[in-house]
Amino acid sequence: PGRVPGLTAGVIRGADLFGYVGIEAVLDQMRRKTMKAGFEFNIMVVGQSGLGKSTLVNTLFKSKVSRKSCTPNYEEKISKTVKLQSVSHVIEEKGVKMKLTVIDTPGFGDQINNENCWEPIVKYVNEQYEKYLKEELHVNRKRRIPDTRVHCCIYFLPATGHWLRPIDIEFMKRLGKIVSIVPVIAKADTLTIEERLEFKQRIRQDLAANGIRVYPQKEYDEDAEDRIVNDRIRESIPFAVVGTDKEHQVNGNKVLGRKTKWGIIEVENAAHCEFANLRDLLIRSHLQDLKDVTHNIHYETYRVRRLNESNMNFSELELSIRPFG
Repeated sequence: PGRVPGLTAGVIRGADLFGYVGIEAVLDQMRRKTMKAGFEFNIMVVGQSGLGKSTLVNTLFKSKVSRKSCTPNYEEKISKTVKLQSVSHVIEEKGVKMKLTVIDTPGFGDQINNENCWEPIVKYVNEQYEKYLKEELHVNRKRRIPDTRVHCCIYFLPATGHWLRPIDIEFMKRLGKIVSIVPVIAKADTLTIEERLEFKQRIRQDLAANGIRVYPQKEYDEDAEDRIVNDRIRESIPFAVVGTDKEHQVNGNKVLGRKTKWGIIEVENAAHCEFANLRDLLIRSHLQDLKDVTHNIHYETYRVRRLNESNMNFSELELSIRPFG
């Protein structure tokens, strides 16, 4: 009752139209709007000190974006506790503005006793969801809610060539439920190609055995095309990466690379390391998807849980207020 009957007819394709309508122009409108407003991307780097986290982030965005590089007189001190610090930049390329925030976790994995060292990180991720939720629940909402939610967490694994350590398993198990994790093998040039392949295989086995969810998760593939692309990524996770901001001449071309006695390890050469795969995943092919998964899955899970909690509180409150009679 009360429903208005509606008709759903078939799809009218281009060939069936009387002439040009101009629907595809909406893409230009969307593009213009995005270019005007810009967008946010928040990336967290986690791993013990000395694994090249700052260098890798600088290499990814081809600029000095890490906290270490933009802090004058930066002193490398091992933090007694896990602190979270963030630094933001606006990067503009071809008229597109991106507000990049890099969240760093100094002190993670550097103590003798690393028990519960992931707790401050879990707390930070949830605090950003809480902040966003509070903004959403305001009666007069901002037209654009500032987004500080962590869209991606790059987790740095030391290139031991063995298995995952208990700290890696514990961290990824907990964080994988609330944020998109992309594990990488840091300073991978310390392993031979064979060692690297074996290590990657072992890590994938470990991830599966411990039920650890890393990005991109199979259950979030939207269609067969997505699945093919993502299966290829899943087969090569974790990416074995090398970072550097130094340029060298190779056959008359300038390349980013690390110079050793034996030659130059070219960072962006897929035959040398998988840095290019990581960059393509994070920026060129899946950046929007990382944001969508954060909003539609991780944040949504948090939102549902919080609203259920507050509903319970409200109903308890009502029971205590309601007069018995």
